[in-house]
Amino acid sequence: MNSISTPGYGLRCSADITQVRAGVGVFVGYEPHRVLLERRSDCGLWGLPGGRIEAGESIEESAIREVKEETGLEIQVVKLLGVYSSPTERIVTYPDNVVQLIDVIMYGTILSGTLSCSSESEALQFFESNTLPPESEIVLPARAPIRDYFQGLVGAIR
Repeated sequence: MNSISTPGYGLRCSADITQVRAGVGVFVGYEPHRVLLERRSDCGLWGLPGGRIEAGESIEESAIREVKEETGLEIQVVKLLGVYSSPTERIVTYPDNVVQLIDVIMYGTILSGTLSCSSESEALQFFESNTLPPESEIVLPARAPIRDYFQGLVGAIR
């Protein structure tokens, strides 16, 4: 078994106890080349709206539910942007377990709703590529998808 470092997104190695968890991240469309990020209440860093795919739920249903829960917005999923599974960016140590996140990244357009923070968010804000927070203020699993999005990459498997 590999050693486990301090809790959080900084873990770079897996262990025998590592679980694999599927989730979604969503780029919420408002205008071309803008992205909605949420400042997460659990760590104070910016990330994409999204979360765990629940049992009995499709990827699309999960994306729609997570965006609604975290932002107050109803969306329509328009396309798949990529699948991200790199252990160097997606192994997270929680107090009770170690998880490798496999994230399906989608793009969705806003149908209705009012932008509002949930208990999981400290803030919600639309950013353009030149106004993004510094990478050090973005959760590690969101960094590659955000870079790829602004480079126009679709269909990434990382």
